[in-house]
Amino acid sequence: MRYYTDEHEWIDVEGDIATVGITEYAQGQLGDIVFVELPEVGALIEQGKDAAVVESVKAASDVYAPITGEITEVNPALEEDPALVNTSPEDGGWFFKMTIADEGELDGLMDEDGYKAFVEGL
Repeated sequence: MRYYTDEHEWIDVEGDIATVGITEYAQGQLGDIVFVELPEVGALIEQGKDAAVVESVKAASDVYAPITGEITEVNPALEEDPALVNTSPEDGGWFFKMTIADEGELDGLMDEDGYKAFVEGL
């Protein structure tokens, strides 16, 4: 199941692990991405707190944790090729994977239809 945040992160939930990245809309707003700073594996991050940083030719932007959990993996491909976030933001350009500390936090996130309506209102 995929969820979205109002900060333009997506989160794919498979079992008790969640994969997080930024949406097509977010990468379009950022422009050409030149650097991604990923969290450390093992870090505990609370929902809504800074988890990663993405830098583009326009600006640096924080990527927030959509839920509370422990970072279990980061995407090593982004260190070599940060532009993956531009070319494949909702697939190969994922940022990190994390555990799900509280499944109830998922209830506060949007589904795809809710996110599309949110973006149309911007």
